[in-house]
Amino acid sequence: MQSTLTIETSGQGLYEFTDRVHAFLREAGAGEGLLTVFVRHTSCSLLIQENADPDVQRDLHAFFRRLVPPSTDPSMDWIVHTMEGPDDMPAHIKAALTQTSIGIPVTGGRPVFGTWQGIYLFEHRDRRHRREVVLHLST
Repeated sequence: MQSTLTIETSGQGLYEFTDRVHAFLREAGAGEGLLTVFVRHTSCSLLIQENADPDVQRDLHAFFRRLVPPSTDPSMDWIVHTMEGPDDMPAHIKAALTQTSIGIPVTGGRPVFGTWQGIYLFEHRDRRHRREVVLHLST
């Protein structure tokens, strides 16, 4: 079973879609298997992260902003790819440091997340985007 989700973003940050993963598995009548989650873009990524304390998301976002600032930052004057704006190449770097595909075990029709875990699209661009995330269940 496979489905494609569209996730609307409004700039850099983490966008949780755990509830949509649960809904997909319910609709699929999942039992045991492996859920592959794949984002079809090169300037955003996927994370499984704590979803109880929003400070975790804020701190992660702040860390990545400091690690890879916009290409207008003097420390990034080596960047060549700037055609799509100062956030574009840094977004590609952030995506390269994270992941675009995640495998999640499914047991009893539910993803085997830990108590405080959720799944997020990590948007690395400043402007709005419509991101496509493919969910594929193998049983």
